[in-house]
Amino acid sequence: MTSRRGGRGPRVLVITGLSGSGKTHVSRALEDSGWFCVDNLPSALIAPFGELIRSSPGLRRSALVVDVREPDFLRRFPEVFRRLKRRGLEASLLFLEADEKVLLRRFSETRRPHPFAVNEPVIEGIRGEREALRPIRKMADLILDTTQYTVHQLRDYIREHYDVRAEPGTMVVAVMSFGYKYGVPPEADLVFDVRFLPNPNFVPALRSLTGAHARVVRFLRRQEETREFLRRVRGFLGYVLPRYVREGKTYLTIGIGCTGGRHRSVMIANALGAALRARGRLVRVYHRDIRQGEAR
Repeated sequence: MTSRRGGRGPRVLVITGLSGSGKTHVSRALEDSGWFCVDNLPSALIAPFGELIRSSPGLRRSALVVDVREPDFLRRFPEVFRRLKRRGLEASLLFLEADEKVLLRRFSETRRPHPFAVNEPVIEGIRGEREALRPIRKMADLILDTTQYTVHQLRDYIREHYDVRAEPGTMVVAVMSFGYKYGVPPEADLVFDVRFLPNPNFVPALRSLTGAHARVVRFLRRQEETREFLRRVRGFLGYVLPRYVREGKTYLTIGIGCTGGRHRSVMIANALGAALRARGRLVRVYHRDIRQGEAR
């Protein structure tokens, strides 16, 4: 995903996505971060709202939650959003999604009806909505999969990435370890594959540990490939990060992937996070899949 955060004009973040994927939690986190938020705005009112933003200095950062609760949303939204971007507003589209099992569990826990499941099982509504939203998903500037996020983690992610009170020129760098077997995080701007490094999972004494354990760290740091990879990536990031800041980017997500997301990617993510902090960067390190594969 490529985006520019020039910050010269009013900014509008349009939030949409699958029912149950966390749109309400994102909206609340944005309000906590200084945004003006409107939920369930009809598509016909998006353009007038854009004009209101243009003439209201107090609404420099606004977020709209729009989705299939509006009957004409699927038909009207694509053109309405394109017109919004042509009006001189810094408009971007955030699309939230989650995997089928997680959405099903969330609806089961809340006992809310699914807007696409009229007199049908919830699972049919989930599948129908996912298919219907494919064209809008393709328009998104950022796709955020909330499958692995708790409510608190999702709110932290949004606050860190969209806080309007951050100092101008400050960019938050998120370094996320993950396992390729569980999918590449769609929110990652840069992805590095470390599956070429020796795998601690094949060392019996290390298999049950994670890449945060000192023994796994020592094992990997003894490898020439690890030391050389870290040296080269540090150099690359030292070159590109200032240029992202210059372009006005307020956050950058770096994905570090290995097979299962428990050993190599965790160690490398921690090492890169420490190196970037030592250079004065504002860094958050996340380990998306570190608990996958643990004994239940």
